[in-house]
Amino acid sequence: MESTKDTKLGGLQSTFSRRNLLKGTVALTAAASVPEAFGQQPTGAPRGTVWLYIGTYTSVSSGGSGGNGEGIYLCELNLSTGKLTVLRLVAPGLPATLINASTASPSTLAIDPGGNYLYAGNEIFTPHGSVSAYRINRMTGDLTLLNALPAVGAPAHVGVDKFRRYLFAAEYVGSYFEVFPILANGSLGPAVFQMKTVGNVGPTKATSAPPGSFAISAHEGPDGHPHQMETDPSNQWVVGSDAGQDRIYVWKLTVGGTPPLTPAAIPFVNTPPGDGPRHFAFHPNGVWMYSIQEEGDTIIFWRFNPATGSLTNTQQVSSLPPGFVGTVFTSEIRVSADGRFVYGVNRLNDTICVFSIGQDGRLTQVSHASTLGDYPRIITIDPSGRFMVSGNQRADNVTTFRISSGGGGGGQGDDRSGESNGGDGSLTFTGDYTAVGSPSGMVFLI
Repeated sequence: MESTKDTKLGGLQSTFSRRNLLKGTVALTAAASVPEAFGQQPTGAPRGTVWLYIGTYTSVSSGGSGGNGEGIYLCELNLSTGKLTVLRLVAPGLPATLINASTASPSTLAIDPGGNYLYAGNEIFTPHGSVSAYRINRMTGDLTLLNALPAVGAPAHVGVDKFRRYLFAAEYVGSYFEVFPILANGSLGPAVFQMKTVGNVGPTKATSAPPGSFAISAHEGPDGHPHQMETDPSNQWVVGSDAGQDRIYVWKLTVGGTPPLTPAAIPFVNTPPGDGPRHFAFHPNGVWMYSIQEEGDTIIFWRFNPATGSLTNTQQVSSLPPGFVGTVFTSEIRVSADGRFVYGVNRLNDTICVFSIGQDGRLTQVSHASTLGDYPRIITIDPSGRFMVSGNQRADNVTTFRISSGGGGGGQGDDRSGESNGGDGSLTFTGDYTAVGSPSGMVFLI
């Protein structure tokens, strides 16, 4: 691990101004979107709305205690009111056939940068999970199954590279990172990279957990528990978090290589023992990354060097509201598209904490809001940046929040109304509950 005293951000000085940071962020985002949006057709979503796909845990071959969903749903978000409406089931969870693996429990979803294909990780525990590919009808939102292939383990996260060449799967059950090639027609080919994370599991007591915590989920052993795998914004590197090993891996991506992934010079960095890095999110500038630790209930700010793939631990903050004690399992982390805020989700405490991003990338907690639902597994922000939706797995619902773009003070008061007490980036409940059985993966179609 590099020294935390390093003041370089992948060759960029960390002391540039807020205005220059935002200008650079906008420029980088626009430049990155050019090849992705070229030739992209509009969607058939009514004017003033956007479509959202929600993946769920299903009862068909789901393993464990099963789920209440039926597959992948198409939903419509009103960008004026924040009302979310379920339109229909567009991809039912199906048992395996002679041709395809099972498409049950599509708990994690990803859409290719061109917006023409949707990929699902099917988190089936026995005998194994799978990955599935769908063609998107951009005019109707309907999905057509292209194929489904068995995975070694049970994918908890899938991601697609910028040029739609590979699907990356982090397989929590089974302890594998796996890569599938994406063929010209959008379907998936047999895996071209597999890595099992063997041993080196952290302790069952998280170093950074709050008083009274008994959160140990990823550290029962004997092997690791990969939880996310996807490229950095430059598409040169692939990053993978392992919650059981307390490691974040980095590989060099070589498109067409055999294998396509090779370890970075520093192949992994460690988080504090037992803390369990679950998910991560890059800042639009491509050189700041934030990870959320499932058992430690923390967010770590990493400086990422796109030239070497190295990560430097720069800051660690609690993801919890001030004064919380007891057990929490964090879940999702998001960075706003304008690069000004980080949002972290706390299951059991059932809150979303809001952090402002300073000029040097460091975080300051500014507010928090109740998800008004049980066990929020995922959050996502709509493409306009106006609304956030929270998938509350055990409540069988999705709640919607308006994201403030104005000023305001705001303190740290009672949050059970779904209010995060004002201030820029804060969350206000729209009053809209949407019934969805066991929601998990969510992705907007743009």
